[in-house]
Amino acid sequence: MIYSRVGGVKNGLYITGFAWSPVYLIDGENPVIFEAGFHCMAKVYEKDIKKIIKDKKLEYLFITHFHYDHCGAASFFKKAFPGIKIGASQRASEIIKRPNAQELMKNLSKNVFRIIYAMEGIDRDLLQNTDFEPFEVDIILKDNDTIEISKDLTVKIFETPGHTRDMLSYYIPERKILIATETSGCRGQDGHIITEFLVDYNKYISNLKRLSELDIEILCQGHHFVYTGEDVRKHLNEAMDAALRFKEEVIEYLKKEGGDVDRVVDIIKRIEYDPNPGPKQPEKAYLLNLRTRVAHLAEKFLDQRL
Repeated sequence: MIYSRVGGVKNGLYITGFAWSPVYLIDGENPVIFEAGFHCMAKVYEKDIKKIIKDKKLEYLFITHFHYDHCGAASFFKKAFPGIKIGASQRASEIIKRPNAQELMKNLSKNVFRIIYAMEGIDRDLLQNTDFEPFEVDIILKDNDTIEISKDLTVKIFETPGHTRDMLSYYIPERKILIATETSGCRGQDGHIITEFLVDYNKYISNLKRLSELDIEILCQGHHFVYTGEDVRKHLNEAMDAALRFKEEVIEYLKKEGGDVDRVVDIIKRIEYDPNPGPKQPEKAYLLNLRTRVAHLAEKFLDQRL
C-alpha cells in the first residue's frame, strides 16, 4: 500500500504536518520524530504531533541531512518540545554553522513559503513567515550506531552519502521501518522517480543496494509517499532501475550536446520537472540540484575527449 496523506500508517508510524515534506513520528512509550520539514510549517507539525503523543515527551529528533526541507523546523521543535535531543551526522553539525549555508536556508525557506501560502487546504494562520533559524546538534550519529529509545524500540543508523555527504538513514528493526528519504529516490506525483544523488552517484547506488537488503515493511521517502508491504520492494527496484537509466540518458544527452551541461539540464527539466503537476520543489532549488547531478555525471563518466 502507498500512503500520501497525513495520518497513521502502521506499526506506530505517523505522517505529520504535510505529506509533501513530512515529519515522521513513531509513537510509543518514548515517542521520536524524524525530519523537521519546512520552517514555515513548524506550527502545523507541532499541532499534529501533540495531538498524537498528548502528554508524552518527545525524546529525539533524527535528521537525515541538512537541507531546508528536512531540518527547517528543528529550532522551533527545540522550543516546542523541551528536552528533545537532535541527532545528525558530524558533517551536518558542521554545515549548519556555516554562514553561507544558513543564508541559503533562509532564501529557500522564504521561496517555499510563498508557494505553500498559495496552496489550497493550508491553515495559513499556522504558517510562520520568519527567517530560518540555525540550531545545535546534540548527538553525533555514526554508521552502525544504535540508539535505544525504549526496551522494545531501537534506531539503527546508516551513513548513506550520495544524495549529500552528510546523509543518514534510520532503521527501526522492531517495527521494520526504514526512513531512507532521498537515499531511495523520490517519486513525484506524476510517478516519475528522481534519482537524488548530488555528490556521488556510485555511493548512491551502493547505499541503495545496502538498504534494500534490510527486512522492511514500511519505507519512508523524503517527500509525498510512504510504502508498505509489497510496494516497498517494488519501489526499491524501480528506484534502482531509475538511477541506472538516468545515468545512461544523461551521458547520451551530454554526448549529443557536446558536453554542454546547461543544455542537458534544460532537456532533463522538460522531461523530469515541467510535466509534474506538483506539489514539487521550487524551480530554483530543483535547478540547483539538477545541474549538480548532471555536472557530476559529466565529470565522472563522460569521455573527456569530447
